[in-house]
Amino acid sequence: MKYLFSLLVAFSSFSVFAQEEPNPTHYSRNSLDPALEPFYHGVASGDPLSDAVIIWTRITLNSTDPVNVNWRMATDTLFSNVVANGTAATDSSSDWTIKVDVTGLSADTWYYYDFEYDGTHSLIGRTRTAPTGGVDHLRFGVVSCQSYENGYYHAYRDMVDNNDLDCILHLGDYIYEYATGGLSAGIAGRTVEPETEIITLSDYRTRYSHYKLDPDLRAAHQQFPFICVWDDHETANNSWSGGAENHTEGAEGFWVDRKAYGIQANMEWLPIRQPDQNNFERIYRDFSFGDLADLNMLDTRLYDRDEQGVGNEELRSMMGYDQRHWLYDNLSASSAKWKLLGQQVMMAPLTAFGIVVNNDQWDGYPAERDSLYDHVTSNNIDNMVVLTGDIHTSWANDLPGDNYVANTGAGSVGVEFVVTSVSTTSSPINIGQQIIQLANPHMKFIDLAQKGYLILDLTQDKAQSDWFFVSDITQPTFTTSWGAGYYTNDGDNHLSEASAPAIAGVYPPLAPSISGQNVSVEETLEPTILSAYPNPFLDRFVVQFNLFERENVTITLADMTGKIVLQKDLGEQHSGLHYLEVEAASAAAGMYVFSMQTSDTVVHRRMLKVD
Repeated sequence: MKYLFSLLVAFSSFSVFAQEEPNPTHYSRNSLDPALEPFYHGVASGDPLSDAVIIWTRITLNSTDPVNVNWRMATDTLFSNVVANGTAATDSSSDWTIKVDVTGLSADTWYYYDFEYDGTHSLIGRTRTAPTGGVDHLRFGVVSCQSYENGYYHAYRDMVDNNDLDCILHLGDYIYEYATGGLSAGIAGRTVEPETEIITLSDYRTRYSHYKLDPDLRAAHQQFPFICVWDDHETANNSWSGGAENHTEGAEGFWVDRKAYGIQANMEWLPIRQPDQNNFERIYRDFSFGDLADLNMLDTRLYDRDEQGVGNEELRSMMGYDQRHWLYDNLSASSAKWKLLGQQVMMAPLTAFGIVVNNDQWDGYPAERDSLYDHVTSNNIDNMVVLTGDIHTSWANDLPGDNYVANTGAGSVGVEFVVTSVSTTSSPINIGQQIIQLANPHMKFIDLAQKGYLILDLTQDKAQSDWFFVSDITQPTFTTSWGAGYYTNDGDNHLSEASAPAIAGVYPPLAPSISGQNVSVEETLEPTILSAYPNPFLDRFVVQFNLFERENVTITLADMTGKIVLQKDLGEQHSGLHYLEVEAASAAAGMYVFSMQTSDTVVHRRMLKVD
């Protein structure tokens, strides 16, 4: 990464609208939780197809013998309707990790799964298959860059608590290769293992193991399928196919070996379906979500990238011939509404005083970018949405073609949403947001400091990106804010600013957070808010909620400062579904938190009041 300047930034203020409840045990230093034995790293799922999904775990035993682990998948957490089951073997050759490609599943279906060894069960995981046919709505969480030493993973905790996603897309830098203190905020107890820079296969495996013990990351993997690609730090900073800025040939071994070790550990520790069994370096692959979206996950790092700034830029390649033409064929053949590209580095041009800021981005490979733009325009391909990580900051960009007009968006080839980091520090930039936008008018939103995640919300009419920022990654408690939203309408190929976050649908209950707790979906004890609509609202909204047992219920509506503007004790309420109209005509326009409290539980819903 990537910027080489000193810090002088300006950014907009934002409104706090959700307070996390303090839970000290939640944020203790990563360690083995004895309640999870022997599946200390939890469970994960990924790469959902319409009829298949990868499920993952890791077993830790005081034995070097090969192990057989049982698995099962069902439509409920009691496993009364098991749809698939089997046994998987693991040993030291895969670092005791287990990946199963569960096939024969139904499309657009939520499933629950677990693993079992010697009578002991893992956490129950929740996953979902991709839809087919006509699809009205999808929501993807998008994340990247999660330096463990630099901060807590509040972004993951917020996504789990909100429970309003179909899948999480991870755009890389899942781990960092640096030694202890190499990229650190100095948080007591939050240091990486091993302490040295990781170079060997065992180094990479240990680093993944350490990261995946984080309770918030573990919770996100438990509750949502992930689709992941690597960026550079899964091997070494500013990597390319033949080397890396942070690799010294000889002193740190051979790059071909180090790259192989990083790739192997990545494939072992993440729920990735290897797309080509004959080429272990290939990670680029595609996914279909009915007629709403086709997703192409690219590798602009290790597969066939030429070295940054070396050689003729007309010949310099970011993707390589095979991947480039695979992408072109996919874009041309797609009949889905939205053509999504999940990839590593910023595609939109970024210059300062006429000079390219960062040649590690697509700016360092302009001929290949022009080739992609030419393919899109010459084939009349609409609705290309590029999702980008890497640079630890937030951007909403038009992708300007030859005849781009900034004030109307005409001539934009597509749009790009760049997600900030989960926790990695922002690299310093010595020019402010307004100066950047004056020099780069296709950049519609820039935030150079805040951490968090984005949600890509897709309908047949619109693709909207909402940036959610957490207040402080260095402290165990935090608040969350909606930083901005930008969207493109079907056929526009350029951005417009949103006035409110996109509205989520209703999602099934989370899997139990306690190992071995087999609680039925229908018998989950926590009250559940099924919906709160309309949102945004003018003067009132209706909440649909469910109680699984008789409870005393209190409701509150609080503004962004925590001031309560409405509070009512509803008394004892019967079990089952309830509808509640909340009158808030006298409240000022702004963001609010609606809370419903029972004897031992508080559940929240974000609400936006408009004039």
